[in-house]
Amino acid sequence: MKIEILREIGMIARALDSISNIEFKDYDLTKGQYLYLVRICENPGIIMEKLIDLIKVDRATAARAIKKLEKKGFIEKKFDEHNKKNKKLFPTGSGKNIYPFIIRENEYSNNIALKNFSEKETELLTDLLQRMRKNIDNDWKYVKKGNKRSY
Repeated sequence: MKIEILREIGMIARALDSISNIEFKDYDLTKGQYLYLVRICENPGIIMEKLIDLIKVDRATAARAIKKLEKKGFIEKKFDEHNKKNKKLFPTGSGKNIYPFIIRENEYSNNIALKNFSEKETELLTDLLQRMRKNIDNDWKYVKKGNKRSY
């Protein structure tokens, strides 16, 4: 039973990601780049390490996505005045213009996914998924540092 939960979550995530990649193609956003753009729009000036923690990806994957978004003119990097090692990420005008469309798609997908769920069920599901994410967070950080989990 427990294995099925993660499989279901994975199938939902992959299906929604696939839909988004197709629908955002007209905006030249591919392979989950919209996730980065949304987080940067919601957190202007975010540094890459914080973005990595929000999205739960490795550094190389984030660096590639950020580079592509910058090349396409959706985001820009600015040096942190207090720490020159950090580059802050900001949405450009183009990035800000696409943001509302991405949010509308997200709201639509949420509504479809939660169709026929009561408000109470939606709240419970949200709580349970957040608890699952928090449970996994420590392992994610542990493995990200190069460690291996003991099974």
